[in-house]
Amino acid sequence: MSDTAGDGIAGDGIKGDGIKGDGIASDAVWLKPGQVARRAGVAVSTLHYYEQLGLIRSRRTAGDRREYRRDTLRLIAFIRASQTLGIPLARIKEALDDLPHQRPPTKRDWARLARVWRSDLDERIERLVALRDNLANCIGCGCLSLSACPYTNPGDKLGAEGPGARRLLPASDGLTDRREVASPAPGSRPSNR
Repeated sequence: MSDTAGDGIAGDGIKGDGIKGDGIASDAVWLKPGQVARRAGVAVSTLHYYEQLGLIRSRRTAGDRREYRRDTLRLIAFIRASQTLGIPLARIKEALDDLPHQRPPTKRDWARLARVWRSDLDERIERLVALRDNLANCIGCGCLSLSACPYTNPGDKLGAEGPGARRLLPASDGLTDRREVASPAPGSRPSNR
């Protein structure tokens, strides 16, 4: 191997430290798009879309064909799992941008990402539980179509707080004050205020 341009990169594009000129370890296992798509359970076009968004990376062979590092399978699994929870791709990209790109993320890298995401995931869990537990009741959306709505949201008082299902939105949004319009306890009669 000779240093062809005086840039520390040998003639085959590999630096003396085993890192290719693109910053990716030369000992990485590379897979073809079809292999990755099959194993990840996505279409090849999905790989291209994720790559276009900057969620995953590939390299080009001498024949101008894409190849993905094997650890891309974990990134795709993370993307897909996050999407099923309703996390937007832009938020997923923010998280993935904090992971190293020159090497496969380590357990420590994933633990750091998990710490950063914990409060966001806890908040999502709380909202999912609230939705599950309250969907059959008045959610403060303003429809006033359920028999409980006139008692728990008389005249759509919750509409003054803003749009949407006010009882399902997080209290930390700065708009909700649930002291004025409280839900009656199950089985109790509404008061005539």
